[in-house]
Amino acid sequence: MTIHPWEQPATGQAAVAVDRIAQALPRIATDRTILRGPYMEDFNVFADLVTSDRGRYVSGPLTREGAWDDFIQLTASWILRGCGLWTVEHQDDKRVLGFVLLGHETGDPEPELGFLFTEEAEGQGYAFEASEKARNNAWNALSFDTLVSYIDPENDRAIALATRLGAEKVPGEMHDGCEVWRYARPEYEL
Repeated sequence: MTIHPWEQPATGQAAVAVDRIAQALPRIATDRTILRGPYMEDFNVFADLVTSDRGRYVSGPLTREGAWDDFIQLTASWILRGCGLWTVEHQDDKRVLGFVLLGHETGDPEPELGFLFTEEAEGQGYAFEASEKARNNAWNALSFDTLVSYIDPENDRAIALATRLGAEKVPGEMHDGCEVWRYARPEYEL
């Protein structure tokens, strides 16, 4: 694996600035995980996911350079849109389990809840825990009016997760070859 110069962590005052920015991003705890802003070290896990066959459901598999472009775009979204890519880490051993996204990517008609987890993290409820907190953050902290997941029709695991999170497939609606799964905004009694 080639590590490109742009993948090197910041040093000196730039590293201090990176730390300040990272500390300003929201951190959300579940029973077993932490959702936090991404660190440079998380890129290897992200790249491993999107450059492998697992990346086929997120416009991949991508090249490592394409993975980097996605990673920095989703990370920069925090500064420009107030939401973006969260790294999901295990509370006990700090290993990266995957990623959850609240984002509004280029060409998307609506903000999206996205999720991408390592094979080792699958089937243990981590994706549900983290995605539920991110979805609730979209409604409560960010006051989103709408939220969807764009899911490849062959991605059974993502469809099952979205369904468990309360999303419903919008009949006949597609976006870039993906089905649109809509989350109902909770109604609150006053």
